[in-house]
Amino acid sequence: LYTDRQFREELMENSVPEIQRTNLGNVVLLLKSLGVKNLLEFDFMDPPPQENIMNSLYQLWILGAIDNTGDLTSMGRHMVEFPLDPSLSKMLLFAHESGECSAEVLTVVSMLSVPSVFFRPKDREEESDAAREKFFVPESDHLTLLNVYQRAKQNKFDAQWCTNHFIHAKGIRKAREVHAQLFDLMKQQKLYPKSCGGSWDVIRKSICSAYFYNSSKIKGIGEYINMLSGIPSALHPSSALYGLGYTPDYVCYHELISTSKEYMSCVTAVEGEWLAELGPMFFSIKESYESTLKRRQRERLNAANMEREMKEKGEREESERATDA
Repeated sequence: LYTDRQFREELMENSVPEIQRTNLGNVVLLLKSLGVKNLLEFDFMDPPPQENIMNSLYQLWILGAIDNTGDLTSMGRHMVEFPLDPSLSKMLLFAHESGECSAEVLTVVSMLSVPSVFFRPKDREEESDAAREKFFVPESDHLTLLNVYQRAKQNKFDAQWCTNHFIHAKGIRKAREVHAQLFDLMKQQKLYPKSCGGSWDVIRKSICSAYFYNSSKIKGIGEYINMLSGIPSALHPSSALYGLGYTPDYVCYHELISTSKEYMSCVTAVEGEWLAELGPMFFSIKESYESTLKRRQRERLNAANMEREMKEKGEREESERATDA
């Protein structure tokens, strides 16, 4: 509701087009797959800010969907086929490439694609919190979601069982539909999900491969600080890692929720070595003098390779234009 004065004086004539206020990762990936070379000159009906396009290109480069020259990689071509956020597609494909846990990661991605499946009635908070705690996996909220889905599956996705455990039966049903759709898309690409059995560390590593740029380092009890932006962020009280007496040194989170302070939503404990392995453009392990020299040499080599690739691409495009003329 709003007053007549607010309607006349404060509200905008038209709402801001969605393309100008949302994450463009998927749009950029799709346009790249259609062969659009220069996205900054693409004729959008409502052009989004160029900074948004650049940020999306940067995110796709970080995830390995595009190479140094801005062309799609084989990973990027596979990612286009999934109607998911690029990070979730990367998580799924990394799990398949590591060859062990794509069945479990498929379930995690399905659960992340629907709103929270837990509900907390006003007059039964303690009871619902106790029911939720039974599903907790101490190292990870993502694995907690996996545990909920597996337990619901064991009980044949029974609506009464869901209600008794304070879980939205509709949410679980929607997650099943997403799971079935993604399973079919994987089969179309000849990617057959495999289970890892009981070892869930490989699943945590797959989550880290997609969200290493959303990583935080411990600062105090339940207090973390984002390793890239330096923003202080806290564990949400509903997190499986909150108040269990186990606070890992490094975590990756799905997204930040800003209320009275910044809370990390859907958190997983990760190893520092994984961050250095999967996000070498941001993180490195402290080294001796000798290995520091080697790393700098490697960085110089990478920069030279990038420059060479850009030069070759420019020459290729130049010769194509000359041929057309």
